[in-house]
Formats: sequence, structure tokens, C-alpha cells
Amino acid sequence: MRKHLLIIGFVWPEPKSSAAGSRMMQLIEALQSQNYNITFASPCAKSNNAFNLESIGVAQTSIQLNHTSFDDFVAELNPSVVLFDRFMMEEQFGWRVAEQCPNALRILDTEDLHGLRKGRLQAFKDSKPFDKAYLFNDTAKREIASIYRCDLSLIISEAEMEILQHDFNVDRSLLVYLPFMIDPISENEIVNLLEFKDRNHFITIGNFLHEPNYNAVIYLKETIWPLIRKQLPKAELHIYGAYVSQKANQLHNEKQGFFVKGFAEDVNDVMQKAKVCLAPIRFGAGLKGKLVDAMKNGVPCVTTAVGAEGMYGDLEINGFEENTPELFANKAIELYKDETLWNLKQQKGFDVINKRFNKKVHQNTFTSTINDISKDLKSHRFHNFTGQMLQHQSMQSTKFMSKWIAEKNKNE
Repeated sequence: MRKHLLIIGFVWPEPKSSAAGSRMMQLIEALQSQNYNITFASPCAKSNNAFNLESIGVAQTSIQLNHTSFDDFVAELNPSVVLFDRFMMEEQFGWRVAEQCPNALRILDTEDLHGLRKGRLQAFKDSKPFDKAYLFNDTAKREIASIYRCDLSLIISEAEMEILQHDFNVDRSLLVYLPFMIDPISENEIVNLLEFKDRNHFITIGNFLHEPNYNAVIYLKETIWPLIRKQLPKAELHIYGAYVSQKANQLHNEKQGFFVKGFAEDVNDVMQKAKVCLAPIRFGAGLKGKLVDAMKNGVPCVTTAVGAEGMYGDLEINGFEENTPELFANKAIELYKDETLWNLKQQKGFDVINKRFNKKVHQNTFTSTINDISKDLKSHRFHNFTGQMLQHQSMQSTKFMSKWIAEKNKNE
């Protein structure tokens, strides 16, 4: 009999719009390899960019926040595993899952650490160094509580594994390192890519709803691109991303070589034509999908310490990491002009994809961890006293707030 797995999505997956969407599709593929019968449910409205999950055999259903209809739905489905897409979904639905399906393995996909992202944003706005005072914010407290309430949390970056274990003292048994899971790049794929002489211009890409991406575009426009353009007056910067706002479109300026292109139907197509990727990320968390896309398509890049975090491990970067606009611009120009350097850095990117993000390796780690915990879930939970404590009714303010809202809505 096939096991049933429920994914509760914060949004419907949009793999062409965001790294988070690609990540969700990778998780679904890994879980399908274990013969799970998968249902994807979300309270979010579905956009035109949402992937049709039914086309790959995944059932789709809409669910309501703060409504008892979910209790009936999950009880009837009776999944053996429930995966929450970001901690906000665990806050909303985790207690209902625990009540209706107490024996279901509960997994949290953090996507990235939201508390870390929020703390870095606040430090950036305050023009102060990021430290524990910024890390230990209210979002982090909610997120860590969610991690403890779950049986396992998926962590996309080794840097975030380190933060969780050493700054928040989360036990390693509750975490699994699971970065992007990507097919290795073959020699045949590499030789079919455009060469240095056949590529033109700079590129950056990222969903404009994500504040670090929009901030990076502003940083390029106001500070970095003028420095590059001064030495490369014919070069162009092509900016791609879903959900471009009117404010972002107003940055478009052909005379300055600054082209806001908007949504890319095929990221591989636009990446393979570009010569250098620019990713001056000044705050944020997790792994950067744009850097993975650049490496897959043979595009060396220049990024920052935040952008490079968790990406390269002990391997060499496929370009340069610089944190001042002058050095950032100089390295971008150097990559753009020096074919030998460009070829060297391109190869470093292929090495990173094949050695650090190998799909088969990480899929095996993920699925074997689920299987091991499922074999003795009672013992696993017994060793997580903090999680037991947080399931106690005295700690469940979100549960009782949700019940209050549900009752209130009945009377309206």
C-alpha cells in the first residue's frame, strides 16, 4: 500500500519565478522516488505562474486558514508524513495535524531561516553590524519554536546549520542539511554551451517580490553599474525577474545600458547568452538560486559575502566575492575582459554544482533520514522534550487564537 504524504504550501510552487519554487519541485521529485502518494494543499491564491502539479501526479487542493474544515480533510487523508512549507504553515496547521494525525511524521522545510533574513535586513537598515542582538528577533523565536515542534527540519545551507546548532542550541537530530538537488553537468552539456567570444553583456535575475533582490537592483543602478559602464561604455546589464513593479520598471534606461527585462520564460536561455552574472546581495539568507542558475549555464559571477554564504564550501567560487562597490565593479570588468580567467571560473562553477549539489547524494540523505525516523518516531520524539513542552496547551497561543477566529467567523 502506498504511503500518503501531505505538503502544506505557503504558496503554490512557481519554479520559473523563484528559487523557492524550484526547491519545492526538487522535494516533490525526491519524495515521489520513494513511492509516496502526494497531495499539495495551500490556503494561498494560485497565480498564472503556478506549476500544474497534477501533470506530474500530485493532487492539488485548496484549504482554509482558521477553519475546522481542515481537521476533516487531514483526518480523512490520514497522511503518514506532513511537510510544512515554511514555519508560518506549521504555526497555522501543525497543531491540527498533531491532533488529527498524531502518528504522522511532521517535517518543516525552512526554505531559509526567516529570522536570520529579518535580522540582517534590520541591521542593514540601521547601518550597524549584524550580531546576536539582531539574530534573536521575534521571527526567530517563532521559527525556532516551529523547528522544535516538528520531527525534522530541512536546512538549505551549512551556514544555517551552524547557526541553529551553535547560536540556538538546536539538537542535530532535529535537522538535516538539504541544499538544492541538481543533476550533474555532463561534459557533453558543457561543450554545447556558448563560448566566451559568443556571449555578451551582464545579467542579474531574481523575483522582485523578494526584498534582497530589489535592493540589489537599486544598488546596481545607483552605485555599481555606473562604475562598470565608465570602463565598458558599450556593455549592457539585463535584469530579469518575476513580478516587476512599476517602480522597478522605471529604472529601465537604454542610454545607460540598464535594461529591465522582466519575467524570463526560460532562465537557462537568457543565462547561456550572458557573459557575467552580478549578484550584489546585501542582506538575506539561504542559498541563492541565481548563482546556481549561473553555474549551471556556465556564467561566472561576482557576488557578496551574503550571496556566497553556504554556496561553495571548501571549493573555489565561480568568480569573485567582493563587498565594496569599487572592488565589485573591478572584478566584474576583469571577468568580462579576460577570457582565460573567465574559462577558469566557469569550470569552478561546474565543479561546485557536481560536487556540492549532486541530486542523487542529497536525495538519498533526505529519504533515508525520513525512513530512519519513521521506524521509531516515538523514541525520536521522546528525546525532544522542548518539542513536547511546546505542544503543551499552555504554550499554544496560535492554536487558541485560531479556534477563536474560527468561532467568530461562524457567527458573522
